[in-house]
Amino acid sequence: MNISETKATLSFSDGSPSVEMPIYKGTVGPDVIDIRKLYGTTGKFTYDPGFMSTASCNSSITYIDGDKGELQYRGYPIEQLAVNADFMETCYLLLNGELPNAVDKKQFVDTVTKHTMVHEQMQFFFRGFRRDAHPMSVLVGTVGALASFYHDSLDINDAKQREISAIRLIAKLPTLVAMAYKYSIGQPFVYPRNDLSYSANFMRMMFGNPCEEYKVNDVLVRALDRILILHADHEQNASTSTVRLAGSSGANPFACIAAGIACLWGPAHGGANEAALNMLKEIGSVDKIPAFIAQVKDKNSGVKLMGFGHRVYKNFDPRAKLMRETCYEVLNELGLQDDPLFKLAMELEKIALNDEYFVSRKLYPNVDFYSGIVQSALGIPVSLFTGIFAMARTIGWIAQWNEMIADPEQKIGRPRQLFVGSAQRDVPPLKDRK
Repeated sequence: MNISETKATLSFSDGSPSVEMPIYKGTVGPDVIDIRKLYGTTGKFTYDPGFMSTASCNSSITYIDGDKGELQYRGYPIEQLAVNADFMETCYLLLNGELPNAVDKKQFVDTVTKHTMVHEQMQFFFRGFRRDAHPMSVLVGTVGALASFYHDSLDINDAKQREISAIRLIAKLPTLVAMAYKYSIGQPFVYPRNDLSYSANFMRMMFGNPCEEYKVNDVLVRALDRILILHADHEQNASTSTVRLAGSSGANPFACIAAGIACLWGPAHGGANEAALNMLKEIGSVDKIPAFIAQVKDKNSGVKLMGFGHRVYKNFDPRAKLMRETCYEVLNELGLQDDPLFKLAMELEKIALNDEYFVSRKLYPNVDFYSGIVQSALGIPVSLFTGIFAMARTIGWIAQWNEMIADPEQKIGRPRQLFVGSAQRDVPPLKDRK
């Protein structure tokens, strides 16, 4: 952070002394007013529900400009990373700050690959769940349980142990997600193979079985890899902030990531692509789109257009164009251009991009709209969409957690409140209570 020559002055209409506060500048983006001494100086807190105007930390990992539609990992535009790098290179970048050279990449990939197996006793954890348990509840439990097996990497003050935990989480999430899927459909778990890429390995663990050899399709593997890259990190969102807040207490990394997964499970955060696909299924067919659009435009109907627009990106989602390309590649590869669900999705896309109602409100298709279609085409069940999201976002969570632990200004998170309850009062005897 660079301190600005400009300062902020807070004045009060009741005659209380004004307060001068420093302003800091980042590399890009809005400046921040440092209010850390506000309470000590004035006895007052700031009030910012949802932290809409609050920078909770300084970070060098991900930058978003919602107005311009920009997303950068460590300074690299997402449009370039999605085309010129794979997910393993993106993981290395987020963890280490720079893209790997050929030697670095080989060593990193080899290390991750050799940690993809989980302890054999983990299968007994799965047997304790109902077969119809939601995959996210399974992941919250099993990821948190990893701390029971890896006592040698729980010292968060040891940089080497933090690195080992990071590798283990990146490596084992695909295995656990695939195990959750296999358990839900009653098929045997498929062990990872060290001769396959990260994404190919996951596809095999998901869709392979002991009866026949799984055939890797490079187009589908690349599609999954792109989904992972586009969802790897997204600045200080709800789940990332959850991971940081849990980590600020000194909790171990496996517990922190489990907390992030729990937050991601919320439909307002990680469930958007699932909601978008469920919306398409509810519409049912192309001929029902006009009636659905009319309901969306009716404020009293309660019907929402899912997978369109974005809270952060005000003009367009930079990930959506990339995911749209992947969507068409996958549909063409699998011959699904005429599938009723996908035809419906493409028709809805066309209407939204041309209808003045949606254009004027900037309700453009976002990454969730296309990624839901792609995952469905790959054969991934809707209930597992958020699990794939968690698998992708784990690297972002770990990078953010690691940055927080190494930050000398890091303190345990402790938001304050504006108390609006009862003032102090005496407890009446039971017989006198109304």
